[in-house]
Amino acid sequence: MKYLHLKNMEKHEHKPYQCSECLKCFSVKINLMTHMRVHTGDKPYKCSECLKCFSVKCSLVNHMRVHTGDKPYQCSECLKCFSQKSSLVSHMRLHTGDKPYQCSECLKCFSRKVYLMTHMSVHTGDKPYQCSECLKCFNVKCSLVNHMRMHTGDKPYQCSECLKCFIQKSNLVSHMRVHTGDKPYQCSECLKCFSVKGNLVTHMKVHTGDKPYQCSECLKYFIQKSNLVSHMMRVHTRNKPYECSECLKCFSEKSSLAKHMRVHTGDKPYQCSECLKCFSEKCNVVTHMMRVHTRDKPYECSECLKCFSIKSSLVIHMRMHTGDNPYQCSECLKCFSEKSSLAKHTRVHTGDKPYQCSECLKCFTDKSSLVPHMRVHTGDKPYQCSECLKCFNQKSSLVTHMRLHTGDKPYQCSECLKFFNQKSSLVTHMRVHTGDKTNQCSVSEMF
Repeated sequence: MKYLHLKNMEKHEHKPYQCSECLKCFSVKINLMTHMRVHTGDKPYKCSECLKCFSVKCSLVNHMRVHTGDKPYQCSECLKCFSQKSSLVSHMRLHTGDKPYQCSECLKCFSRKVYLMTHMSVHTGDKPYQCSECLKCFNVKCSLVNHMRMHTGDKPYQCSECLKCFIQKSNLVSHMRVHTGDKPYQCSECLKCFSVKGNLVTHMKVHTGDKPYQCSECLKYFIQKSNLVSHMMRVHTRNKPYECSECLKCFSEKSSLAKHMRVHTGDKPYQCSECLKCFSEKCNVVTHMMRVHTRDKPYECSECLKCFSIKSSLVIHMRMHTGDNPYQCSECLKCFSEKSSLAKHTRVHTGDKPYQCSECLKCFTDKSSLVPHMRVHTGDKPYQCSECLKCFNQKSSLVTHMRLHTGDKPYQCSECLKFFNQKSSLVTHMRVHTGDKTNQCSVSEMF
């Protein structure tokens, strides 16, 4: 005890200047005077550019570099420059791997003190920064500052290439990679690269099989929280709050409405770098690249060894083997293996024919029926026989025609085992066995 008392005495003698507010001690009087501004709120140093005020002169000096662009501190490893020495010190820890700040609760280490302070709120649950507009609370001030821009509409960070503006600097940094093509985050398993770290984290769950988000209704698991939210709205709540102003069609997600609007505007913002063809959705560009240019088919069916360029095509194909038909019609309970097939089928019940011919105004239930019909007007016959060069306006007609050359007759009568090259010929032939005389004119009936 006596030893501790002597140590405290020595410390007090070494720092004789004490703050009357918080009792903190200082070795030099000028430091105490500077410290007192924390309590008084005095900020005597003003920036001549933006008029922002500071309590100490060195803070003003550092701030002025924001306006001048001066970055006098350079990293000896990667040559990156910084406006403040403390920023360089923190940055060097990326190279050395040093993490001197440790959490006393979970022993996790951090490279910067501010990261540790932010992390501590996980244990304490403390969120001292509250939004004056919506009363939402945050554990760090910078999160509140960024959040406030949602209310004010302020987007201070602008892209120098396309002039798009962002709320946060980190969003601008990520966006710039669209222009530079930089993808600094690489998967250690499959070596796939990503422009945003969050996308890599999500991607890694494909390898680990981690699905941390569970639906409270059907207990299904999801890799991303956004997928769970979409699932809840589509399957359980069936809420569709987003309405198209053109056709009044409703959607459960805002992103789905944004994609749909391109049908009306004709906007196709995604372009193929090879043939310059444009698409309304990014996934369509990826699919196009794999099908047309790279012709890569990495997804193989374990049953019949057929290969596919995209995983979703393999998933749909596998249902042929498993017999799985997960999409059911609410009217007649008929089931389908694809969602698009169900959508087409429901038009049988609703009578909806959204695809109209611009020439004769005839309407069709699906686009695939409209496309061959249009060839009646244009005279286009894109399918040519390689044997006799005869052309057809539909692929199915070419397939049927090719059987004349190959002699293939895939349709067999179950009664007399006779073969036919067309299904319609088999149907007509079956009437010989059934005695059905539908659409058959009798000579006796004519007189």
